[in-house]
Amino acid sequence: MGKKQWPLYVMIAVFAVYWVFMAARPTDRMQWLMENILLISVVVVLFFTYKKFRFSQLSYMFIFIFLCFHTYGAHYTYQGTPFDIWLKTAFHTHRSYYDRVVHLLFGLLWAYPAREWLTRAGKMQGSWSYAMPVVIVFGFSAFFEIIEMGAAYVAGQAGEEYVGKQGDIYDAEKDMGLGFAGALIAMVLLGWKRKLGKTKLVH
Repeated sequence: MGKKQWPLYVMIAVFAVYWVFMAARPTDRMQWLMENILLISVVVVLFFTYKKFRFSQLSYMFIFIFLCFHTYGAHYTYQGTPFDIWLKTAFHTHRSYYDRVVHLLFGLLWAYPAREWLTRAGKMQGSWSYAMPVVIVFGFSAFFEIIEMGAAYVAGQAGEEYVGKQGDIYDAEKDMGLGFAGALIAMVLLGWKRKLGKTKLVH
């Protein structure tokens, strides 16, 4: 183990323990299984591509945070988290909003790793290196919604609960929009931070 990689190993160990703990007695085992298909796919891809391409510790931290939020939602179901129960009790909300939070976080936390891959592996530079991560995140957001639609069609009632429209016919569009907004915010903040850093160097 390289000394520079120890934060990654810590994150892997913490997430492994956290995932096992949250895998025990989930609220709905079928929904838990469906939610974890993509999670396991992401972990497998990161594992088998690690030798060819290693993200920065910051990117791995962003991925770690997102997977923790997703694992939490998978355990309780995205419609029944303690966070949503508190919202409904305190503010009398009619739907669960945890899924909206995670869609926003998907954009915020995955845009940076996407840009890192584009700039290092794809050698992309300039304004395109900030625009394309937003496009990629938006594309994956749409892809997830298509998967959810397929799951609802195949799995029946369990699939409908997995989709979690909660009576909102524009649920998919709003989820995609939040992913897009999160990625856009992340890239604008990163661009502003780097421009500010260059300005300080000049002065």
